[in-house]
Amino acid sequence: MQRNKIRFLPALLLTFAAGSVSASSDDAWKDFADDVAAKCKEAATPSLEFARAVVDPFGSEHYGLALVTGKPKGGNGFVTHICVYDKQSKAAEIGTELKTDELDLLPDE
Repeated sequence: MQRNKIRFLPALLLTFAAGSVSASSDDAWKDFADDVAAKCKEAATPSLEFARAVVDPFGSEHYGLALVTGKPKGGNGFVTHICVYDKQSKAAEIGTELKTDELDLLPDE
């Protein structure tokens, strides 16, 4: 009986360890996405009102990526900026504005 307990213990520990690593990874990716959204909205603040960020949940190897949409300050309609977040420095930069209604991202039917 003692041998069975000894064999069972490592398997049980591995099961708990795998569960905590997965939860930790999920939390880390959520924290990453939250930071990308916050930094990208901050980077867009000088040019956008009511900024909203849609974040690629993982980004690329070196960068977090997001689309930031909002009303241009002093303008009408909505514009979108591509935002790039450096994973190492944690700094975000936005590209020039793209007119949201002209993006035409859906395929032709």
